[in-house]
Amino acid sequence: MQVELDVQDYFYESSPEKTENFGTNDQRIAFETWENWFDSWLEILLPYLPSAPGYEIGLRLTDDVEIQSLNSQYRHQDKPTDVLAFAALEVDSPQNEEMFASMPLYLGDIVVSVDTAQRQAQQQEHSLQTELAWLVAHGLLHLLGWDHPDEESLVRMLKQQVILLREIGIAIDIE
Repeated sequence: MQVELDVQDYFYESSPEKTENFGTNDQRIAFETWENWFDSWLEILLPYLPSAPGYEIGLRLTDDVEIQSLNSQYRHQDKPTDVLAFAALEVDSPQNEEMFASMPLYLGDIVVSVDTAQRQAQQQEHSLQTELAWLVAHGLLHLLGWDHPDEESLVRMLKQQVILLREIGIAIDIE
């Protein structure tokens, strides 16, 4: 299975001075690491994926200002949030089997606020890298149609995130 990943690291590119505030324990996640994580995650999530020769996902790391603007525009909540997922598969459009057979299936975009992730990592007492992996895994599940309108579905989704993180060597306890 092939995954085409488009990582836009707006946060680090636009404000290098912000990253200095995170101290020496901050590890910027390399593109290859993201690619490996998505490869591993999509293997696990294969039963939830439409059949395609490959998949395409956009990932944007940003700050609270930009994510607040997106959250306001698309969810009508004028405040920063940690992660937004824009699922392409939710859009009703004509499906052409021949097209899907020859090109990657675009799953959508995940947008994460590194500012919020950093605060949450400190509150949870784990690394920024762990928090980013947790949030991106959550966004990926949303791209595949998972949702959490009630407590039961939230617990199911969180347990799936734990499985995804365990696959990439990150142990997280949600109890």
